[in-house]
Amino acid sequence: MKKLAIFDMDGTLIDTCRVNYRSYQAALAEEGIELTYEYFRRECFGKGYRDYLPPIVGDDAEKIERVHRRKIGLYADYLDEARLNMPLVDFIRGMRDTYNMALVTTASKDNVFEELRHFSLEDAFDLVLTAEDIPRHKPDPQGFLMAMEHFGTPPEDTVIFEDSEVGMEAARQTGAFLLRAEFTDRS
Repeated sequence: MKKLAIFDMDGTLIDTCRVNYRSYQAALAEEGIELTYEYFRRECFGKGYRDYLPPIVGDDAEKIERVHRRKIGLYADYLDEARLNMPLVDFIRGMRDTYNMALVTTASKDNVFEELRHFSLEDAFDLVLTAEDIPRHKPDPQGFLMAMEHFGTPPEDTVIFEDSEVGMEAARQTGAFLLRAEFTDRS
């Protein structure tokens, strides 16, 4: 039986902070709202949009969803600002005989597959779970547990690569081995 390696995407496998920022900045500008990079990085990145958009746009659920949908539509325009974590990509390529590879992320399915295509990683993962697949998001461990269940892999044979505090909290709850993997320069 193969072991399981689970990867977060944003900030772990791919540094998408600027991509997400630029696409949200453009979507919010269409609503007449300014967003600074410092605010986005500190208050938004790595969290779910339903958590960080209300303080920016107000409690208007329709407006929140409109901004988020527009951000998804603009995302591909800024993909050239993403950076790939090559050591993790090398691990994925080198360990495929020993590990099943899963991507578990709170990012939208459209944006995830745009990123994977952009970096020619469409076939790198045996399983991809996105925001649309996982009802409860990090720090709930549901996404990681779904991947483990999919492959029938117990926690002691699973390693999770994460960067955010909420992601690491979710990983700890699974009992799997946790490795913090992040980009150190997000300027």
